[in-house]
Amino acid sequence: MTRLISSSLLIAILAFSALLPADDRYTSARQALVKEIISDVQETSIYLDKDALDPRVMDAMAKVPRHEFVPFLQKPYSYQNRPLPIGHGQTISQPYIVAIMTDLLKPKAGDRVLEIGTGSGYQAAILSEIVSEVYTIEIIGALGEQAEEHFKRLNYRNIQSRIGDGYYGWESAAPFDGIVVTAAASHVPPPLIEQLKPGGRMVIPVGSPFLVQHLVIVEKHTDGKITSKQILPVRFVPLTGGH
Repeated sequence: MTRLISSSLLIAILAFSALLPADDRYTSARQALVKEIISDVQETSIYLDKDALDPRVMDAMAKVPRHEFVPFLQKPYSYQNRPLPIGHGQTISQPYIVAIMTDLLKPKAGDRVLEIGTGSGYQAAILSEIVSEVYTIEIIGALGEQAEEHFKRLNYRNIQSRIGDGYYGWESAAPFDGIVVTAAASHVPPPLIEQLKPGGRMVIPVGSPFLVQHLVIVEKHTDGKITSKQILPVRFVPLTGGH
């Protein structure tokens, strides 16, 4: 009888928990993750030339529900500071890296930003909390469709997504104040440089899948001059497509 009562109580607790907003169940874990990111930034300050990220970036990291952008079986690990598999040989990036890439972009409230490699949609959601418009492209159809469902369900109205080869950017929506690429390329795609607004920035991992990759900032100055700077070593899945 005791076992039956305990089982019934457990079912009731689980049912009640399911009625709570998902964010309420994950808030403490997300807060702990933010603290871990703050610590990691301080430890890698020699690469970043700073020991703290833009408060708006950290606010977005504290707000966006990462557990809503991972597969069901990965939800218990949502707020661990590491990449997670999302299917089709792809991953959702480590939160620390998402925060770093967002900060390096130097996003502003009125900006229009292009993301190459939507994945699950998490990076786009982080950006959408800061900038005016986010355009995101995913080459894998199933992932792109799933990400769009996430955006609609979570009411991210300032994100436009499509399925296509991100190497060529989104010409009809260009130019962009910022471009972030979430897969490693052997070189910086010329179409993306062309679609970057003068004064804009691109953050992209560059290198071979089997060798060292570096996170690179590409800047298009107001006079049209292009400069680049390596920031820190990283590991990303490779950028794919017809190119």
